[in-house]
Amino acid sequence: MPLDKQPSKVRVLGIDPGSVKTGFGIIESNGQRSRYVHSGYLKLPSDCLANKLGKIFSQLSEIIAEYQPDHMAIEQVFLSKNAASALKLGHARGAAMTAGVNANLEIYEYSAKAVKQSTVGYGAASKEQIQHMILRLLNTRKVLQEDEADALAVALCHAHTGLSPQQQKYIKAT
Repeated sequence: MPLDKQPSKVRVLGIDPGSVKTGFGIIESNGQRSRYVHSGYLKLPSDCLANKLGKIFSQLSEIIAEYQPDHMAIEQVFLSKNAASALKLGHARGAAMTAGVNANLEIYEYSAKAVKQSTVGYGAASKEQIQHMILRLLNTRKVLQEDEADALAVALCHAHTGLSPQQQKYIKAT
């Protein structure tokens, strides 16, 4: 492909929301090749939910300001047998998405199955399989915590599927 026709790189912040730990991962991608930039997780306080949500919002806002992503990709809430857990997860997603909206990021949502399918090739992949594939796909030797690897998988899912203009109209958060 001629240099002037190469797709531009997009910086994607992937989020694996949680009320105990929220993982984040940042990659750069042109839709064909992706590069690891930074990742980690937020260990949230064990006190009240409001403090947890405030920490998610403030720390992700700082990460966004430092790394300047173009898009945020976040895992959708999955249906759970425990309604209270699903509700807490929804709150964590809301705090993360608010940090993204506040920074004028485009936000995209993906199901856990879609994330696993796009990174591992199997929609019911284990956490260990995801960690292994993330290390290979991003060519990094960093030891990844589960939530961190999951967040990078969400970012890669967006890089693999969401950067196509045809796909964006179906997945962009409203």
